[in-house]
Amino acid sequence: MICAKISKALNEQMNREFFNSRLYLSMATYFHSINLEGAAHWMELQAQEETGHAMRLYKQLLERGARVTVEAIPAPSQEWGSPLAAFQDAYKHECTVSKQFDALVALARAEKDNATEIFLQWFVTEQVEEEASTDAVVQRLRLAEKAKGGALFMIDRMLGERGK
Repeated sequence: MICAKISKALNEQMNREFFNSRLYLSMATYFHSINLEGAAHWMELQAQEETGHAMRLYKQLLERGARVTVEAIPAPSQEWGSPLAAFQDAYKHECTVSKQFDALVALARAEKDNATEIFLQWFVTEQVEEEASTDAVVQRLRLAEKAKGGALFMIDRMLGERGK
C-alpha cells in the first residue's frame, strides 16, 4: 500500500501531465493556425506522449492501491509570438516538469518508498530526453531566425518527420 503523502503527490503529477498534454495540443493548434504543419505534428505527438505519462502514473496509483483523483485541468495558453517563442515555452516547461519529478524522487526517498522511487526513475530518464529534444528545436529555430529565408520551412519539414 502506498502512503497518503506519496499518493497525493503522484495524483497531482498525473493531473499536471494531463495539463501538459493540453498545453502541447494548444501549441499544435497555434502551429496549424500559422501553417507550420510539421511543428503542429511534433506538438501533437508530444501531447500524446504526455497523456501516456499521465496514464503511467494513473496505472501505478491503481496498482499500489491508491485512490485516483482526476481534477479539472486549467486552460493552457493559446497564442505565442513566434514559433521560437512557442518552443522556448515548451523547453522551459520541460525543465519545470523535470524539477517536479526530482521533487517526487526526493519525497519517495524521504518516505522510504523504494517502489515509487524505482518507478519514478523512468520519468527522470524520460525528462532528460524531453529537455534535449525540445532544446534542439529551440537551437535550430534560433539559427533559422538569424539566417532568415527558408530555414524555418526546412525545420518545419524536419519536425513533421518525427515518429512516435
